[in-house]
Amino acid sequence: MKKENIYKRALVFAIPMMIQNGITNGVSLVDNLMVGDLGTESMTGVSIAVQLLFVFSLAIFGGISGPGIYGAQYYGQGDTKGVQHVFRLKLWIGTVCSILGAIIFWFLGSELFQLYFHEKNGKIDTGVTLSEGLTYLHIMIIQLLPFAIVQTYASSLRETGDSVKPMIAGVASVIADVGLNYLLIYGKFGCPKLGVKGAAIATVMARFLELFLVILLTRIKLEKHEFLQGVYKSLFVPKNLVKSMIKKGFPIFINEFMWAAGLAVLTQCYSLRGMAIVPGLNISNSICNLLNVVFVAMGAAVGIIIGQYLGAGETDVAKKNSIKLMWFTGSLCLVLTAILIGISGQFPKLYRTSEDVRNYATRFIIVTAIFFPLQGFLNALYFTLRAGGKTVITLLFDSGFSWLVVVPVAFLLCRYTALPIIYVYAVIQALDFIKVCIGYVLVKKGIWINNLVQSETIPQ
Repeated sequence: MKKENIYKRALVFAIPMMIQNGITNGVSLVDNLMVGDLGTESMTGVSIAVQLLFVFSLAIFGGISGPGIYGAQYYGQGDTKGVQHVFRLKLWIGTVCSILGAIIFWFLGSELFQLYFHEKNGKIDTGVTLSEGLTYLHIMIIQLLPFAIVQTYASSLRETGDSVKPMIAGVASVIADVGLNYLLIYGKFGCPKLGVKGAAIATVMARFLELFLVILLTRIKLEKHEFLQGVYKSLFVPKNLVKSMIKKGFPIFINEFMWAAGLAVLTQCYSLRGMAIVPGLNISNSICNLLNVVFVAMGAAVGIIIGQYLGAGETDVAKKNSIKLMWFTGSLCLVLTAILIGISGQFPKLYRTSEDVRNYATRFIIVTAIFFPLQGFLNALYFTLRAGGKTVITLLFDSGFSWLVVVPVAFLLCRYTALPIIYVYAVIQALDFIKVCIGYVLVKKGIWINNLVQSETIPQ
């Protein structure tokens, strides 16, 4: 590959993803505010449902990310047939995950919600909270498969250098979501007033719109996407490739699923100190997620760029640029820290909830903001390790650390100490310093560098 400004190249990849994810999270923020206007129980129920759906979304992300490593490297190698097989395998994985997710949420939803209810529920009515949350979750099951297909298209397009089409489809979808939420939650312009049910229906409709648009946009410019030409003539994927991609990708699937499950368990641990903490975290996450799109998109860009370098055989360039991009991403997050701290006192006041919940939210925002640069560096580091296909290392490094260190520490501090919850939360965030130290050593040693596609034979 030709020599170029690596920072500019990363931003060219990342900015469309930042825009798409930023608008998506912005709409989630608006949705959150609209649902929050229905009362604390509605907001808490939806918050728990969203936490459960987040586990599913990361399972999809993990499932398609393993083959995605091959997709980026095949594209760097110039192997269109290989990229096409990767796309097909992603479709299979997304379909299976969607079916399993629907079964789990439908039959075990109530049991999953009960994990968040404890004796310290204060003034929150757990019966109403459960009813509202299950209503939202059961409708959202409809959008699981469309979500998986959208992610398949979006990830493959990005791996082949096109971040714009997923952005356009995503932007249109979230704009529609805002409008539909307003109409269906509050019953405006003759529409029924459906509350939480309306929020879920609006999101499902918006998701189908996103799917339609991403397929339409790629079909219009099909000549620019060789891997999509004739991709549906067969959904067959060669056995040797399936075996290789599943072998490398399964640890990523397990990692993303277990990491997301770890976050859900963390929230459950925090809820031991009172149910007011759950909506407080929800408010904090809604604004923090709006800004963390910067390092999330940069991490994805790092993974794609480094994967392409490895596929092209430029291992020295891959190693040097990966380190540059880690520091660059961490530096960008300093600005986000200042913004979050600046608005931490005012943002929670937008919600119609108790002063207790608002105070929790303010403090959670401040702590999260302080650790943003660390998270940015860590995210780029993680995608660098993953780009070379050393997926077992990333499994141990990411979710392994969460379950062996983070979750036990959170459980012990929440259940057996009187340490205020905000200090518990800060300790948990600070544990990521350990991961950064370990990961940086691994990157510097270069043990992650691996060209996965060099020896693969693609049937014609």
